[in-house]
Amino acid sequence: MIDPNDPLDVQVEKQTKIIDALIRRTGRQHDVGHSAYAAFQSAIALQGQVWAKTLDLERASNELELVRYDRERTQKNLTDALSAMEGGFALFNDGTLQVCNDLFRTLLPDITELILPGLAMADYFLAMEKSTHLVGADAKLHVNLAEAQTGPSGASLLSFVVALSDDRWFQISQQRTSLDNVIILQTEITDVVRQNRSEKDHLIDMQAHYLQAAFDNMSSGICTFSRAGMVMMHNDRFRELLGLPFTLMHQGTQFTQILGFIQNNGLLVDSDITDIDRWPYRLRTEGQLRKRLRHGGGRVLDLQAHLLPDRGFLVDIKDVTLESRATEMLEKRVDERTSELTEANVRLTAQSEAQARVEEELRIAKEAAEAAVSSKTRFLAAASHDLLQPVNAAKLLISTLVDMSRTTAMAPTVDRLDGSFSSIESLLHALLDISRLESTESALSVTEVCLGSLMQGIIEDHAPVAAKKGVRLDVVPCSLWVKSDQRYLMRSVQNLVVNAIQYTENGRVLVGCRRKGANVVLQVWDTGMGISHKDQKRIFDEFTRADNVPPGSGMGLGLSIVDRTCRHLGHTVSVRSKPGVGSVFSIEMEMVPGRAPMPVSHSTAQASFDNDMNLIVLVVENDPYVLFATTQKLETWGASVLAAKSTEEALTLVRDIGMAPDIILADYQLDGDDTGVQAIRLVREETGSHVPAIVITADRGPALVQIGARNDFTVLTKPVQLSRLRPLIDWKTREQAEV
Repeated sequence: MIDPNDPLDVQVEKQTKIIDALIRRTGRQHDVGHSAYAAFQSAIALQGQVWAKTLDLERASNELELVRYDRERTQKNLTDALSAMEGGFALFNDGTLQVCNDLFRTLLPDITELILPGLAMADYFLAMEKSTHLVGADAKLHVNLAEAQTGPSGASLLSFVVALSDDRWFQISQQRTSLDNVIILQTEITDVVRQNRSEKDHLIDMQAHYLQAAFDNMSSGICTFSRAGMVMMHNDRFRELLGLPFTLMHQGTQFTQILGFIQNNGLLVDSDITDIDRWPYRLRTEGQLRKRLRHGGGRVLDLQAHLLPDRGFLVDIKDVTLESRATEMLEKRVDERTSELTEANVRLTAQSEAQARVEEELRIAKEAAEAAVSSKTRFLAAASHDLLQPVNAAKLLISTLVDMSRTTAMAPTVDRLDGSFSSIESLLHALLDISRLESTESALSVTEVCLGSLMQGIIEDHAPVAAKKGVRLDVVPCSLWVKSDQRYLMRSVQNLVVNAIQYTENGRVLVGCRRKGANVVLQVWDTGMGISHKDQKRIFDEFTRADNVPPGSGMGLGLSIVDRTCRHLGHTVSVRSKPGVGSVFSIEMEMVPGRAPMPVSHSTAQASFDNDMNLIVLVVENDPYVLFATTQKLETWGASVLAAKSTEEALTLVRDIGMAPDIILADYQLDGDDTGVQAIRLVREETGSHVPAIVITADRGPALVQIGARNDFTVLTKPVQLSRLRPLIDWKTREQAEV
């Protein structure tokens, strides 16, 4: 009659009903029989049954009490566990609050009284949105709070970050359980946010150190002054050449104070500084100043000052003592030889010997000059690698930081950091390009260049920037070939395209080519602010910009590099412009006759990289900062990274995983005699597989490209352009998979 599987309270209820029925039965004597003995016998039997059922009832009541005690103890243990949690915790059942800990209730003090069992989850997030302790409530946070009111769909996890008024940061996470309950966790991430903020400030400081290091390694004396005429940055060479004391050269020193010290202490010959008081005025009105000075210590100095775009100025001092002495010596020799020619024939032999000595001295001087130029070229190659290594690491780290902070309140600050670093990178490339062009013309390597692929690559690199600004960027397909240096021609066209996008607020930028007899003219059209006729004659000078350009729009070096490069290559640069209408910059080059046209694609399929990069990537890089930054960036793309500092370490990692990586990214210059080319070759031999590979280097010469063609790897120059690296990895790995 009683099912032992029923709950205890149901069993007790059934037993009570049975006992009541038995008692009623004893009261009805006619059911027992007509005899007294039968009635007595029936009563005794019924009484035994009543006792048995009463014992069952008491036992069931005791078990029910034990169950209630266990439930209360479990509830107390759950409450203690929630109180011991470091973050806030709450459990919602059917959209209403069941249980939570104290931190969850007190996170926002002005809504603590509302957080009670039975509170609807939608009402909780509405109250959170209106809390005065919540700061930085942007549109993204409102969207997250609105989504959180209904909870995550299915088994997905909903997570977002909120900022509190006392500079505390919490991550709010929602997770739906298997019983369709919703758990809300509040995890404090204040330390992580503050650490990221500190690392960002440290990174900005490091960029200033890198720029100062570049100044310190220059042979010239460099000093920059603010618009108010105060020292901003200088190198020790500037102070040494002028003989200035340490106490005078520091940030905040006025330019007039330096001129006064020079004048009062007689550091320069008086005849050279008769108009020293007018130097600041001439610099402001003429935009530049150039002086040949004689130092009291016997040195001859060449001083050049240029006005910067922010109305500050840069002073460049070079020691030209040897050049000046050589000139004076040659002039003296000419006078001596002229005097000797008027003498008698008896001195012809002596004159011939003197001439031979002069020629020998000139030969020695020429060899010394050639050695100096060669030394400068080697220095630039080493400096390029040493400067571009930290720039490459910083660029990768900033890109990772941009991805990580995209949905946080730090996103605007990180975007400004990215823009500031891009300006530093552009300035560094400009300075290195100018130095290379000044060092020797042998840096140029004239070959046959296809204009179609060159223009298409530049357009693809700058299309995101143009789209972000709302400028339409187009290219007219071209299959012509020209004679030029591909690297420097690409830099020149890049500078023209960047300027066109920068000075076009809305409208269009168009890149295309026209035939002109045996030549071809590459043109960059824009619908920007235009350039006045008087400014068109001077915009190709260094540190010069048009008058209608707003402050802070660059250093005025891009067009100067274009002009220098084209003069070295024998190209012709020209500009046509009208203020308010737009500009056309043209580069005229010699066309290669008889070269078969290269197929031109009128549309470029854009690859989608929304999915994770499901690849094993072997990275070989001896610089720990670049290695760390590259690893971080690849992992944000979803790749599994094997990070190695040398070829030997790379081989060890490959042996450990027992399989070939999907692709190799290797720096060319490793420690000692180790190179990225050697790493690629040995990994391929170790795995018995032709692994796709990319070599990343600061070496911009053609020799490494030729080695890459022979060994089937691609060469990318530092700093790496992420817009090219990701598509290149996808293309090379997809090509290998298809094989």
